[in-house]
Amino acid sequence: MSKKEKLIMRLMSEPKDLTFDEVIQLMRFFDYYLITGGKTGGSRVAFSNKNKDYIRMHKPHPRTILKPYQVKNLINDLKERGLI
Repeated sequence: MSKKEKLIMRLMSEPKDLTFDEVIQLMRFFDYYLITGGKTGGSRVAFSNKNKDYIRMHKPHPRTILKPYQVKNLINDLKERGLI
């Protein structure tokens, strides 16, 4: 099983300890890259692909663990795009 498959399976299990770094890695597998909002962007970030499709979320802070609703939203966003 590849790293991508393992990470997708981990996401689909809705773990309580999914980190933002894992999300960045997962999104790279789907050719989405982290876009920050600049100096005034705060914790709001977006992932974009070459087609300018955006998946937006709040970067968790001060911890790096995503909240359960963020994990569910990410799963829904990826499903809507047919990526998982």
